[in-house]
Amino acid sequence: MKIGIIGAGNIGSTLTRRLTALGHEVAVANSRGPQTLAGLAAETGARAVSASEAVPGADLVIVTIPEIRVPSLPPGLFQGMPDNLIVVDTGNYYPRQRDGRIREIEAGLPESRWVERQLGHPVIKAFNNIYAQHLAEKGLPADSPGRIALPVAGDDARAKRVVMGLVDELGFDPVDTGDLNESWRQQPGSPVYTADKDAEGVKQALADAVRQRAPEWQATPDSPGTFEAPA
Repeated sequence: MKIGIIGAGNIGSTLTRRLTALGHEVAVANSRGPQTLAGLAAETGARAVSASEAVPGADLVIVTIPEIRVPSLPPGLFQGMPDNLIVVDTGNYYPRQRDGRIREIEAGLPESRWVERQLGHPVIKAFNNIYAQHLAEKGLPADSPGRIALPVAGDDARAKRVVMGLVDELGFDPVDTGDLNESWRQQPGSPVYTADKDAEGVKQALADAVRQRAPEWQATPDSPGTFEAPA
C-alpha cells in the first residue's frame, strides 16, 4: 500500500520503520519540515514530505500527532480526497499532561470523533493503546501463543477490515471495538490501555470499560502540565 504518516514521534517513527520493512511505500511528514526527517528517510527508505504532500495518492493515511495540534494541520488537508481514502487516528487526549482542556472531549465526545470533525474526513481508531517500543518489538506471527491484540474502532466496515489486516501484518491480533462511538473503550485509563492483552483479554477489557473518565484523565484549571508533572 501507499501509506502517508503525519507525525514522526514515537508511534509515527515506529510505524514508518515497521511498514517500510514490510514493503509498503511510506511518505512521512512532521511539523518541522521534511529536512528534519532526512535520517529517518535514509534509514527506512520512506519519503520525507510535508503534511500536504503525505495525503494525495495515498491508500491510507495515519495521523499520529498530539491531540492539541490536530486543528493546526494545513486547512483542507483532506478536502477533495476520495471518500474511500482510509485515515487512521492513533491519538490520545492527555489533558493534564499535554493537551489542556478540549471542551467537547471533556463533555463526553470520543477523542477520535473529535479528531474526525477537525479533519473533515472519517477516521479509524487504532494503535493508540500500545507503547511504541512494544509496537516495534513485540509483534508475533499469527497464532503465536500470547500474541498481543490491538483494538480497532470505526464506522466504515471496509476501511476497518483494511486496518485490521495491517494490524495483523504488523504481528498483532486485531479486535473489532465497534463503531467510532465505541472508541472511548480504548482511550487512556481504560482496562485495555497499554495492557498488552491477548485477543480474549482485549475483548474482556473492552467490555469492562467505564465511560466516565477517571479524575487523572480529566482537565483541571491548571492544565496542561507535563507528563512528569501533570497539572
